[in-house]
Amino acid sequence: MIYKSKEGDIELEKLTRLYPAVVVDMQGETAEMSLEWMDLYADKVKLVHYVLVFDSTPIGEDIRVRTVLTFDTKDALIEEMNEVAKYFN
Repeated sequence: MIYKSKEGDIELEKLTRLYPAVVVDMQGETAEMSLEWMDLYADKVKLVHYVLVFDSTPIGEDIRVRTVLTFDTKDALIEEMNEVAKYFN
């Protein structure tokens, strides 16, 4: 299955992980955190953007093979997640 994203075609059969996250600025350093973490600590960090990560890195490999889609809002992220979910139903 091929998912046509704004970043190009993504081969869903090769995915090892698919997850939503947020990128936050913590005192000048950026970090990728879970949506749940953001709900708990939103008042302590600056939100940079939301992401949907398509990770095709083979298990045990050091070189990451990822496509990351970025979104300005949580609603836009969830909308994209719903589109991707159609491929798995």
